[in-house]
Amino acid sequence: MEKLAGGQSGRREISAAVTITAVTAALAVLLIFFPDMPGPTELIAFLFSTIGMK
Repeated sequence: MEKLAGGQSGRREISAAVTITAVTAALAVLLIFFPDMPGPTELIAFLFSTIGMK
């Protein structure tokens, strides 16, 4: 990908890193306040069971 004038490519990378960090921090805070939250395996099982796949 060609670099755009004004550092647009770098800005995109920084915003992606900040977004990933913010989502990770939010999940960490949720786990502190709600430690009994189901994990990703239970979430996927729930999603597939609601559409009829067992």
